[in-house]
Amino acid sequence: MEAPETLQKAIAYFSDPQRSFDAAVDFRWPGGNVTCPRCGQAKHSFIKTRRLWFCYVCKKQFTVKVGTIMEDSPIGLDKWMIAMWMLANCKNGISSYELAKVLGIRQNSAWFMLHRIREAMKGNPDFKLGEDEGGPVEVDETFVGGKIKNMHRKHIREKYHGQATGGANTKTIVMGMIDRNSRQVRTKVIPNVKRDTLQGEILANVSKRTPVYTDNAIGYYELAKQEFVHETVNHLQEYVRGQVHTNSIENFWSLLKRTLNGTYVAVEPFHLDRYADEQAFRFNNRATKDNKLTDSDRFALLMSQVGGKRLTYSELTGKDTDSLHRETAGTGQEEPF
Repeated sequence: MEAPETLQKAIAYFSDPQRSFDAAVDFRWPGGNVTCPRCGQAKHSFIKTRRLWFCYVCKKQFTVKVGTIMEDSPIGLDKWMIAMWMLANCKNGISSYELAKVLGIRQNSAWFMLHRIREAMKGNPDFKLGEDEGGPVEVDETFVGGKIKNMHRKHIREKYHGQATGGANTKTIVMGMIDRNSRQVRTKVIPNVKRDTLQGEILANVSKRTPVYTDNAIGYYELAKQEFVHETVNHLQEYVRGQVHTNSIENFWSLLKRTLNGTYVAVEPFHLDRYADEQAFRFNNRATKDNKLTDSDRFALLMSQVGGKRLTYSELTGKDTDSLHRETAGTGQEEPF
């Protein structure tokens, strides 16, 4: 398949049901090696008039959507592909209201679509930052959320149950790391900035003996004892000392907050990980001097990641998780629907 190069060409190309189906099959099963998503077997027959397969092993039918983020969605492949193209390539994201207008669907359907696409954007790296002569690695955390003084008294009571609030406790903490060599960033919402939390994440994501640059927050103290080459910069006195700085990860924070403040406006803390994954996907796959990735390349990469992932509406809204998970401090209300 010759992939379209622009959004206009993508809309024209995928508007044909057969071409969108063929493209989805090529992305899902490169080389045409179709296997049943339930049993993994390739013994099946294709029902052309209905664009589905019948598996002779598990005796069930399956479509190209089964076993992907699109499973059980009545929305056509053409609209799914345009949504993926836009979210993968719009630098500041796209709101569910805007996507609903573009695709001609309801806003709550667009909101659900976007979160399912973010699930596909989530990276599953099997390597640590700084490996194979990588690094140095910059580590920093940022606080996302609105100010208590701007919140309605009713929302303060609902969120904090009358408890005293103030400072960072009213915001959600996102920790980030970036490898200067590979230019890859990783993010994670963390519960606090205690030493065990911060250094535990570094141990899980950064190869030992890698140079690690941070600010002088107390949570990073004695990081060198964990076999890292640790250097800090005191932002009260300086921002750069030779090669020691955290400017690269702070650049990523500016991109993330521009997206949150300008496009999504209000994000609940239990959804924040997904928005960070979205921004990290675009950042990690941006065009650079050494890697000339195009919009079509980012779209193809995203389409190749839709398999083996599933996000139900109950999981997304927290209906099948512990209610305590919803009591985390945050930034306001998710996009209403």
